[in-house]
Amino acid sequence: MGELKMSAPVAGLASKNKITAEDVTMLRREVFADGVVSRGEAEALFALDQTARDKCAEWAPFFVEAVTDYIVHQEKPDGYISQENAEWLVRTISRDGMVDSRTELELLVHVLEEARSSPGRLSAYALEQVAHAVVEGKGPLMLGGELVPGLIAKAEVDLLRRILHAFGGHGNIAITKDEAEVLFRINDQTATASNDPSWNDLFVKAIANHVMCSAGYEPPTRETALRHDNFLEEAGPTLGGFFSRMVSGGFAAILEAYHSPGDIEAEWEAKNRATEALARRAEAIDAGEAEWLAERVGGGQRPLRDNERALLTLIRHASPEIHPALRPLLEKVA
Repeated sequence: MGELKMSAPVAGLASKNKITAEDVTMLRREVFADGVVSRGEAEALFALDQTARDKCAEWAPFFVEAVTDYIVHQEKPDGYISQENAEWLVRTISRDGMVDSRTELELLVHVLEEARSSPGRLSAYALEQVAHAVVEGKGPLMLGGELVPGLIAKAEVDLLRRILHAFGGHGNIAITKDEAEVLFRINDQTATASNDPSWNDLFVKAIANHVMCSAGYEPPTRETALRHDNFLEEAGPTLGGFFSRMVSGGFAAILEAYHSPGDIEAEWEAKNRATEALARRAEAIDAGEAEWLAERVGGGQRPLRDNERALLTLIRHASPEIHPALRPLLEKVA
């Protein structure tokens, strides 16, 4: 049990298969005694989490706090997750590539939220957990009830949004290619389901953010662009009417997220200092992203889905200088 083996009371927890509130108080005292959570202590806590079957309610918050402290705050510079620590976390919580407990999933997301900077792989790995649960109907996402294979409910959308906000919370404005690929895979696998309407909102804004940032466009931060308030006004429960609702009521809300500075005017001014540099490389990036999007949106082999129409309409209105490779698709929503 790593460095915590030095403490007899802590070592005793490994054999009793139960962690009480009093045990958590003792662990907190032992782990934070010197103000530093070490690798050995973090590994010991993982061992307890995996072996103790009867854990009190106080365990999960303590476990998440302590291991996050090690990963995010105990190596310099503070708040920046090293590639080594990111790989260690993924190895430690993975069982055949998947997280199998709610506590470890919460740890993964909390680490992203607390970090100032983290490797892109960590965010993509977190999104993969949600994608697996949505597609296969298996995973630690639900508290009671059952996951429905091939359908994305509000709880899953909320978790996806939380992950995307977390990774973008400290300056990672653009949705990454890896993140966008996971979102498209979820969209493909749930296309015929009665998904929660909030999925369309998140999908459209996230993919538009990825494409337009890559084209040298400077939108607001990911958190602002992805916020879901007032996007689909009075949105119904089915996918079919999404596009008509967006055009008649909610579309202005999407464009406003990209065009109206409002209370983030100062933030935009700072971000747009990089516009000239982005423009110099925009042509090459724009071509690649346009070809990628054209291929992902059916490749011309199937009718456009409603949320794909919404995405193309947003891009057409908000980024008129988009690469010619997208023109055939954009003409379909003219």
